[in-house]
Amino acid sequence: MNLKTTTPAPAGAVNDSHDAAPDARRRRFLVASGLGAGGLALGFHLPSRAQSAPAAAEVNAWVVVQPDDTCVIRVARAEMGQGTHTGLAMLVAEELECDWSRVKVEPVTPGQNLARKRVWRNMSTGGSRGIRESQEYVRQGGAAARIMLLQAAAGQWSVPVSELAVDKGVITHRPSGRQLRYGQVAASASRLTPPDPKSITLKSPRDWKIAGKPTRRLDTAQKVNGQTKYGIDTALPGMLYAAILDCPVHGGRLVSFDADKVRSRRGVQGVVRVDASSVAVVADSWWRAKTALAELPVVWNEGPNAGESSAAIAERLKAGLTATQEVFADRSVGNVPEALARSARRVEAVYSTPFVSHACMEPMNCTARVSADRAEVWVSSQNAEASLAALAAETGLPLEKCEAWNPPLGGGFGRRGGTQDFVRQAAAIAKQFPGKPVKLIWSREEDMSHDFFRPIGQCRLQAGLDDKGNLQALALRVSGQSINAYLAPHNIVDGKDRRQLQGYYAEPGDAQLGYTVPNLLVEYAMRNTSVPVGPWRGVNTNQNGIYLECFIDEVAKAAGRDPLEFRRSLMAGYPKHLGVLNAAADKAGWGRPLPAGVFRGIAQFMGYGSYSAAVAEVSLDGDAVTVHRLVLSTNCGHALNPDQIAAQVEGSVAYGFDSLMSESSVANGRIVERNFDTYPICRMAQMPRIETVIVQTYDFWGGVGEPTICVVAPAVMNAIAAARGKPVRSLPLKYEGLRLV
Repeated sequence: MNLKTTTPAPAGAVNDSHDAAPDARRRRFLVASGLGAGGLALGFHLPSRAQSAPAAAEVNAWVVVQPDDTCVIRVARAEMGQGTHTGLAMLVAEELECDWSRVKVEPVTPGQNLARKRVWRNMSTGGSRGIRESQEYVRQGGAAARIMLLQAAAGQWSVPVSELAVDKGVITHRPSGRQLRYGQVAASASRLTPPDPKSITLKSPRDWKIAGKPTRRLDTAQKVNGQTKYGIDTALPGMLYAAILDCPVHGGRLVSFDADKVRSRRGVQGVVRVDASSVAVVADSWWRAKTALAELPVVWNEGPNAGESSAAIAERLKAGLTATQEVFADRSVGNVPEALARSARRVEAVYSTPFVSHACMEPMNCTARVSADRAEVWVSSQNAEASLAALAAETGLPLEKCEAWNPPLGGGFGRRGGTQDFVRQAAAIAKQFPGKPVKLIWSREEDMSHDFFRPIGQCRLQAGLDDKGNLQALALRVSGQSINAYLAPHNIVDGKDRRQLQGYYAEPGDAQLGYTVPNLLVEYAMRNTSVPVGPWRGVNTNQNGIYLECFIDEVAKAAGRDPLEFRRSLMAGYPKHLGVLNAAADKAGWGRPLPAGVFRGIAQFMGYGSYSAAVAEVSLDGDAVTVHRLVLSTNCGHALNPDQIAAQVEGSVAYGFDSLMSESSVANGRIVERNFDTYPICRMAQMPRIETVIVQTYDFWGGVGEPTICVVAPAVMNAIAAARGKPVRSLPLKYEGLRLV
């Protein structure tokens, strides 16, 4: 309860006039009598019919203004720790010219978006697109609301809008000095016709007052004090709980189960077939459901993939490196075979990267309630519209009869995007308990066995140098699994999947290769497996950055040249790539002496519309690798919130370290590493000193959440190579006889 003392009213302040409403007189009597007795008046709020509180006013879809001038900004994108809610609110508030200290965020549901003809547009949050894809129209939403509020004030005063100024939600009539607050004109503004977005001129980012400044996130306090409720925290009256077991072999099927063996256990409400490959136990607590499921006799048909293994997959990928069939060239410049043949020196290497798991701290879960004419889910989702669609498809109800409530995510990283398997499962289970909310929670083992893993891959690289150490030819071929083949086959055109070559594109804008080579060949050999794959924070730029940037160091060493200088010599025509490379090198003090036993490594790459570079400082003690310092530079064009950019860069280091240590291997068709005792992730003690350099060029909108991951691992690997005198070509590091400490 909120307690507050109140100041006694002056004599005669209580008016018991018979004109006052009875409820109002009673309220004043209670307050006055409490004070008169010398007691503590509690913060009672006793509303009366005579004095109802003013309502908040929706100025437009993006902005609701409350009478106390609080601006509620609606956000459609998901919040999974990357700060999208704060960032989008900053953009709206910047154009709105409101008081940032009085801003709140209200998430939008896909049902609301559907009912209003998708006024909030795309709700998907992935690929570092939350800000860069929606920045223009959310800024227009804030600007439109400001224009309408000013028009309302001008109408109230009968003056031209041109005579008004606004700052922090206070509108001033310049000639007379009169002022109105947003809360005083919001109701009038809400009745006006919104301006045409094409007529709105947005601020130059160079003139920002709220955006572009280091700003605390709006959700930090609630997360620190435990107020934030994630999907897994959903609690509804009469809720049941479900634990699920899917066939341990990918592609296998459920044959049968003996429900009678567990049906009589305490709390068990039912045992249900969920789909072709999974079974669930439903109980009055999740622990009872899980323990009953562990005792359930199940018969599987493991199918043809039961013999799959990491060794067999590696052999298939290796064959793809030299195959002449089912290979496509995405880029072919000059004549690589001829240039390699006449080279004074040739360098060749093969790199390999494994399947890795998302390992979200919040395992997959979804609460569903399904009745004959209504279906709802409460689910942490990167794409609430996809969750809504999955719910409608599973229940057979029309979209307008469904809703998906989307709390903050306890980690997403691509796993909670287009792959809505957990939503479909929860809905399928809830259908069998009509009207009852059922919370499905995957165990950690289930989560890590049935992930959509980062694709496995190998890459063969060849380089040719002339007698002066200049790079004359570069050929690289990636052999590995395709995400599109598994999740979006319509994106594969004529058997060609360019997505797996992110970071090697010729085109500027998203994931461009930042080197000029006279003779260049970039190829992809699609070699799919039975293991399901999907986007993993950074997706293919992570593997491709490792392949290329570690090999560039090998080539520089063969040429007898400094790795930084060698890269610079290849970057004519790529000023933004060069800019972040120089920024990281300068900040790290490249070329200056290091303490004895400490070595540097460097890398640069582009992904998700942004340019990144890193310098790592590493030491070796036997097999133990210690990363002491990482300097990372990034150019995302417009730096919306420097504090949040730095936080995302720091988070990318942790994920980059995961890719150095972790592996989801396969034996007998099963994932071997099923919990954190066998699947290592970055610990706090392993995090180095991290320094972030923001290179801001004010001329494009790039991503932030994923781009810098792709330079973390290669910078560290190159530093290790410098320390031990030979390259690191296979991950995780244990295959090189190394461990991160």
